[in-house]
Order: sequence, then structure tokens, then C-alpha cells
Amino acid sequence: MSFDIWSDIPCPWCFIGKARFEKALAAFPHRDDVEVAHRSFEVDPRLRHTRSTTDTAHAAKYGMTPAQARAAEENLARVAEDEGLTYLVDHRDHGNTFDLHRLLHLAAARGRQHALLNLFYEGNFASGRSIYDVGHQVELAVRAGLDEAEVRAVLADRQAYADEVRDDEAEAARLGVTGVPFFVVDGKYGVSGAQPVEVFAQVERARRDHAPRPTLVATADQAGCDADGSCAVPSDTGSVG
Repeated sequence: MSFDIWSDIPCPWCFIGKARFEKALAAFPHRDDVEVAHRSFEVDPRLRHTRSTTDTAHAAKYGMTPAQARAAEENLARVAEDEGLTYLVDHRDHGNTFDLHRLLHLAAARGRQHALLNLFYEGNFASGRSIYDVGHQVELAVRAGLDEAEVRAVLADRQAYADEVRDDEAEAARLGVTGVPFFVVDGKYGVSGAQPVEVFAQVERARRDHAPRPTLVATADQAGCDADGSCAVPSDTGSVG
């Protein structure tokens, strides 16, 4: 059984969805035979690094008032805490995630992708430090088991693993993915959003029983990081460069 999971580091529902998926995976009868690959997806590929607060950034990006953005963040923090995650409402900045995805492909090539992804999520949501700081990225990559010199070389070479990131994003576009997290099971079953553990159990049963492909949750027309468990691409976002 295989899972391809499209996600982005600053996406809170990806952070929460990964925790829920791992709980479901732990309950699968043949979990040792499950293959998991994390695929690249940039919620906003045009974004550059900014020190704006989460409230200000989300208000501007998704047409919310700062108060609405703050309330949404506080709700996400409660949901994350219910999953056993640390989620800081304040002290998060925003930026372009292309380099983070390039490092995740390096980690995949070295068998350390799962470890680095966990550290990137924790570094963004739970550390109070910028995940867009190169020093922080290198520190986390080394903690995940990667060679520091190789990590710095990849970051310095803008073409290193760039094709792998773009290939993932092209595949997401082919599949019609407009929000993350998005899970593809065995190349044919699609699950959108940070679904409860029970939904993954349903997918596992559908696969085992050779049921018709289920349509569980649609991602189209979702705005922002919403209550349905998905972070959608802003409607005016251009193509990935």
C-alpha cells in the first residue's frame, strides 16, 4: 500500500493532518508494508520572506480582518493541541518554501525525509524561530541526519533538486489538487484535507475490498486554511516558476 502526500511546511492543516495520518497508519494491520512519500506543494509560490505576523499575513492573503485571522489561528492551535502538537499562535513569519522542499528531496535521497519533515514542521510551528533562516534550516537538516556540507551545497545551488520539486507540483496540477494536505493512495484513491483517523481506515477498507474509487472531500473553491482541514492556493496565485 502506498501513500503520496502533497503538503507545504507553513500549512497548519498539513501539520495537523500528518499527525492524524500517522495515528491511522499505526492502526493499519500491515503498516510495515506501507510506503509513504511526501510530495512538494507551494501554497503561495510567489511569496517572499516577510516578518509580518501571522494575523497580518493571513488577513491580507485571505481577505480576513486581523481579528478573524487571530481567531482562526487560535482555533487551529486548539485543534493541534488535541492531536498532541505544540502550536505557537505568535512568533511565526512567512516566506517562500521552495528551498525547504529542495532539502526534503535531498533528505528523501538519503532516507531521512520523514525525520526532516517532522523537524521542519516543529521548527515552523513550535520553536518560535524562523524556518526561512538558512542557519535554522541547516541546523534542522543536520539533526535529521544529513551531512552539513551537502546541505549547504544544495542550498547554494538553486538548481539542486529543483526539478524534483517542480515535477511534484506538476503532478499535483495534473491531479487537480488545489489545497493541501492531499493524499493519494495506491495512485487511485484521493483524500483531501486533514481528515480524522477514521477516514483513512475507510480508505484502507475500500482498497482491500476493491471498492470503487471514493470521493471523500473536494478541495476546489476553498479559501485559505479553513475549517474543512485544507490550505488552499489563493485564487490569484500564478504558476510555479
